[in-house]
Amino acid sequence: MILIEYPRPDFKIELRNDQPFIFDTIRRKWLLLQDEEWVRQNFVQYLLQVMRYPKSLIALEKEIYLGDLKKRFDILVYDYNHKPWMLVECKREKVPISENTVHQVLRYNISMPAEYLIVTNGNQNYGWQKKTGSCCLFRHFLNLSLTTKSLLPGK
Repeated sequence: MILIEYPRPDFKIELRNDQPFIFDTIRRKWLLLQDEEWVRQNFVQYLLQVMRYPKSLIALEKEIYLGDLKKRFDILVYDYNHKPWMLVECKREKVPISENTVHQVLRYNISMPAEYLIVTNGNQNYGWQKKTGSCCLFRHFLNLSLTTKSLLPGK
């Protein structure tokens, strides 16, 4: 499991008709603040503030196709060549990370092949790197940088 120290939340949150809404800085809109959205927004802030990934390389909840099925991934980080690099599946905190969650991110990876796959519920975080046809579990984000040679433009 990967230990993530999330940055202190600095979200814009407001009540509308007794419902909490959060401002999403990537999509630039207000969203109903549900449990999974809280996990997604905290993970995005980790990517932006701690890992220093540019906003312009992060996509949230975009539609993809798995055969005839329409699905939505949670977070996709692109490399500097705008190719999928890290695919993240978020679950609400009370949903344990299970084999089904891992299979979900693997299915999404068929349409959006990325080198890194992450599953998180905000407390449990697991990550895999695809290498030579298999996935290897990794335990920290220290070496997961967009400044790696293979991610730079023209490499």
